[in-house]
Amino acid sequence: MADKIVPEVFNSPTYGQLSWQQALLKMIAFMGVDTKASYEMIIGTDSEAVNGMADFVSAVIVHKKGRGGIYFWARQKIDNLHSMRQRIWQEAIISLAVAEKLVGDLVQFGLVDGRSKSVLGDPERFNLEIHVDIGPNGETRAMISEIVGMIRANGFKVATKPASWGASHVADRHV
Repeated sequence: MADKIVPEVFNSPTYGQLSWQQALLKMIAFMGVDTKASYEMIIGTDSEAVNGMADFVSAVIVHKKGRGGIYFWARQKIDNLHSMRQRIWQEAIISLAVAEKLVGDLVQFGLVDGRSKSVLGDPERFNLEIHVDIGPNGETRAMISEIVGMIRANGFKVATKPASWGASHVADRHV
């Protein structure tokens, strides 16, 4: 399922346009430079809709705590989403699919290359978190328990506004 939802082309302010695989290798290389540093991987999706056509932007951020980071973003358009509720759910589903693919690919890559496995280890060591563009103020407040519950039920940490900067600032920059 994740492969059909996750975009195939990602963009980077640093590296330009890349395939998912190329972006993944850049993330691994970035974390491999300083294996003693503390990292967090953030996934967030934001959207905007006009006349039922929604533009979704997903961001995958590798943050080297206290020392900057890199990010990759991808765009996809989905038709027939007429309510904010539909868009918010779709944002969460896309972010969840990207997270599942990321973890699966990192595990697979780690099994092939022992050096990468020692850099990344299990998902807890690189602090993967999904950022959703919902919060206690505004129309999305009624959806917090549903969206947060779905993401946690799938085994991921989740952040909402105001702490969900991956969706509300990074992905939002490209919508």
